[in-house]
Amino acid sequence: MRFRILHDIPGRMRLRADVRSMSTEQADILEAWIKILPGVDRVTVHERTRSVTVAYHGDRRKLCGSLASFTYESAEKSLGPQPSGSRLMNREYKEKLVFLVVRHFARRFLLPNPLRRVLAVCRTCPRIIKGIKAAAAGHLTVEVLDGIAIGTSLVTGDYTTAGSVNFLLSVGEILDEWTHKKSVDDLARSMSLQVDRVWKLGENDTPEMTPLGVIVPGDRIVVHTGHVLPLDGIIERGDVMLNQASLTGESVPVAKHPGAAVYAGSVLEEGSCVVRVTHATGENRYDRIVRMIEESERLKSGVENRAGHLADSLVPWCLGGSILTYLLTGNTTRAVSVLMVDFSCALKLSMPLSVLSAMREAGGHHITVKGGRFMEKISEADTVIFDKTGTLTKACPTVAEVIPFNGEDAREMLRMAACLEEHFPHSVANAVVKAAKEQGLSHREMHSEVEYVVAHGIATRINGRRAVIGSSHFVFEDEGVLIRPEDQERFQSLSESVSWLYFGIGGVLCAAIGISDPLRPEARNIMEALRREGIAKTVMLTGDNRRVAGAISADLALDDYRAEVLPEDKAAYIRREHEAGRTVIMVGDGINDTPALSLSDVGVAVGSGAVIAREVADVTIETEDIRELVWLKRLSDALMGRIHRNYRFVMGFNGTLIALGALGLITPAASAFLHNSSTILLSMNCLTALLEKESAIIDDNTLSSERNYR
Repeated sequence: MRFRILHDIPGRMRLRADVRSMSTEQADILEAWIKILPGVDRVTVHERTRSVTVAYHGDRRKLCGSLASFTYESAEKSLGPQPSGSRLMNREYKEKLVFLVVRHFARRFLLPNPLRRVLAVCRTCPRIIKGIKAAAAGHLTVEVLDGIAIGTSLVTGDYTTAGSVNFLLSVGEILDEWTHKKSVDDLARSMSLQVDRVWKLGENDTPEMTPLGVIVPGDRIVVHTGHVLPLDGIIERGDVMLNQASLTGESVPVAKHPGAAVYAGSVLEEGSCVVRVTHATGENRYDRIVRMIEESERLKSGVENRAGHLADSLVPWCLGGSILTYLLTGNTTRAVSVLMVDFSCALKLSMPLSVLSAMREAGGHHITVKGGRFMEKISEADTVIFDKTGTLTKACPTVAEVIPFNGEDAREMLRMAACLEEHFPHSVANAVVKAAKEQGLSHREMHSEVEYVVAHGIATRINGRRAVIGSSHFVFEDEGVLIRPEDQERFQSLSESVSWLYFGIGGVLCAAIGISDPLRPEARNIMEALRREGIAKTVMLTGDNRRVAGAISADLALDDYRAEVLPEDKAAYIRREHEAGRTVIMVGDGINDTPALSLSDVGVAVGSGAVIAREVADVTIETEDIRELVWLKRLSDALMGRIHRNYRFVMGFNGTLIALGALGLITPAASAFLHNSSTILLSMNCLTALLEKESAIIDDNTLSSERNYR
C-alpha cells in the first residue's frame, strides 16, 4: 500500500493511505499491524480520512520501508484472526451525537417558527408522557421534573427552551448508553480466547482452516507451537511441552504425550500435536470456569449512579421551590424561572462524560477498565493485595548461584547439570542451560540414557555412577543421596531466598543450584508510591514457601503476607478484609488468583498473564510494568475529584440561578440560557485530560541491589 506523508517531525509522522476508501475492519487490521512494527510506540488510524498517525523511535527510513510493504492479505496472515474492535460502535455513537447536534441547530435557525413549534411539541411529548406516568405511579423522579419543565415551557410559549432541554437530555442519554456499551464491549472482547478458526484434520489427514464454532466432539484439530488450545481434548499424536499457567497458575511447562487430557486455555511452548476434541465450544472446562465467575459477578451489588440519585433527590425541592415562589409572589414568570433550572442535565452529563474521558485516558496507557464504578472503588481503596509469581516477580527462573559439595568444582557441576537438563526444555532446565552458556561452559555427552521423573527430576548414569538432579524430596528421600559430614554446616547455611536444585553423583551430594525468580526492580518503588497515594495496607498472598515469601515481604516492607496459600485461602483473606471494612484491590495474573480477583472490590490482571485472569479482572494492565497501577490510582482519584467539583459547581451555579429567578432578577429565557450554557461548558471540561500525558509516575531509579526470589 502506498502512503503519502502529510506531516513529519522527529518521532512522529502523519500519513494518508493512497486508497479510495477504508472500512472499519481494514482500519483495525492496519492499526494492529503497525502496532507490532519495531520502534512503534503509538498508532492511530482514522478510516474516514484514511489518515495514519504514528509515534515512533529509532530508524525512520526502516519504518517507512515497512509501511510501504503493507498489504491486507499479508497482514491478515501474520496477525491471524483479529477480535472485533470497538471502532464501529464508537463511529455509530459519534454519528448519533453529530446528527443530533446538527438537526437541533438546523431546526432552530433554518425552519420557520410555526413548523419549529410543531416539531418541538412532537419531540417533547414522549418526555411529558413519561413524567406523567412517573407522577401517577407516585415516583417523584427526574423524569417528573423534566416533564414539568418542558410542559411549562410549551404552555408559556417558550418552545426554544423546551427544545433545548429536550436536546440536552438526549445528549446525556446517548453518552450514558455509549459509556455502558463500551464497558460491555471491552468485557465481551476480553471474555474470549480470541481464537476464531482452527486447523481441522479431514478424512485424509489434510488440515483445513475451519471456524471454531462448527467444531464438534470427535473432530481432530492440529495445534502448533505458540498457539492456545481452544478446546478440551485428548492428545492423539505428538509429544509437547504444555504451559498450563492459565489453569494451574504454575509457570513451569509440563510434558504431555499421546493419551493425555489437555484443556482449553493452555499454550503449547514446544512441539505440535493432534488433539481429538472432547467438548464443543462453550462446554469445555475453561468456558465453565468463565461462566461460573460471570454468575458470581452478577451477585455483586452495583454502585448506584450518584449523579442520577442526587438529581432525583432534588426533584421535590425544585418543585417545592417553584410552588413556594408562586405562592409568595403570585408571579407565574418567577415560578417558571425556577423550573427552567434543571439539575438533571448537568448532573447526568458530568458523570458519563467524565467516566468516558477517564476510560479513554486509561486506554492510552494500555489499561482496560470495564466500568466507571471500578475507578470509583480504586479511588476509595485502602488495601492492595498482590500475587507473587508474575506480578511482583518476573516468573522467569534464573540461576542465582551454584554451591559445590564433596570437593567438586562449581563450574564443572554447572556444566554437568546443563548436560542433563538440556534434554528436558522446561523453564527451570532452560535456566540451568542458559547459565552454563553464559559462563562459556561447553560439554559433550558423558551420560547414558536419561530418565525424566515428572515433577521430581532427572536420573542417569555418568561413568558408571548414578547421577540425579532435582528437588529435595526426589534427591534425598527417593534416591537416598547423602551429605558428607564435613559439608553439613555449608548445607545448613544455604540461602533461604532462593529455591534449590540438588545434584548428586554416586549417592553423594555434589552441588546445589539456586534457582531464583527475579523480583521486579520497580516493586519497592511501587509500594512506596502506593502509600503516598493513600493505600494504608499492602499484602502479598502466594503459594510459595514461607522463607521465600518472608524474604520478599521484608525486602518490600509489606504490611502483611501469607505463604503456601491455596486459591480459596486468598478468597478467604479478602472476605476478612471486607469484614474489617476495607476496600480491596487484588492484583494477579493466574487462574489460581481468579476467586480472589472476582471477590475483591477491584480485580486487576497484569501483563500477559492467564487468559482467565484477564477475563475475570475488572481492570487489565496490558504492559508488564505494574507502575501503571499507581498511575491508575492517580487517574481514579483525579476522576472522583472532577466529579465532586462538578457536583459542587452544578449545585452552586444552578442554586444561584434559582435564587435569581425567584427574586425576579432574571427571566425564564435568561435562566434557561445560563443553565444550558453552563451545562455545555461543564461537558467540554469533562472531556479534557485528567492527568498530564507525559507526567512521571514513579522515580525510575531501581533498587540499589536487586534480589532474586523463586
